[in-house]
Amino acid sequence: MSPRNTGVTVQAVNAEACPVREVLDRVSGKWSVQILVAAAHGPIRFTELERGIEGISRRMLTLTLRNLERDGLVTRTVHPTVPPKVEYELTPVARELYETLRRLTDWAERNRVYIADSRAAYDEEHAPEPG
Repeated sequence: MSPRNTGVTVQAVNAEACPVREVLDRVSGKWSVQILVAAAHGPIRFTELERGIEGISRRMLTLTLRNLERDGLVTRTVHPTVPPKVEYELTPVARELYETLRRLTDWAERNRVYIADSRAAYDEEHAPEPG
C-alpha cells in the first residue's frame, strides 16, 4: 500500500493552481487558440480573422480579441485610413505561447494513436458484463 499524500488539500491545490488555471482558461479557449494561430504569421486584419476562423461570430471575435488585447497577447493597431484599417498582431509573450501550442500539437500528433489504443484497451477491459 502506498503512503498517503497528506499534502493534498483543496486549499493547497487551489492556491497553486488558481493563478495558472485563470491564465490557461483564457488562452486555451476554442477561439483564442484559433486567433493566436491565425495571427502567428504577422499582422492580420479583423475581416481576415473573421473569414479564416470557421464558425466564429463577429461578436465573439470582437470579445475574444478584446480579451487577448487586455491580457497583453495581441496588439491592436488602427491605421488612419478611410475606412480605418485595423490590424492585430501577437506580442512577444503570445509568440512564446504559440510556440508552446505548436509543441503541444506536435506531442498530440505523435501520441494520438497511442492514446486511442489505450482508450480502446481500457474500454474493453472495463466493459459492462453482458446480461
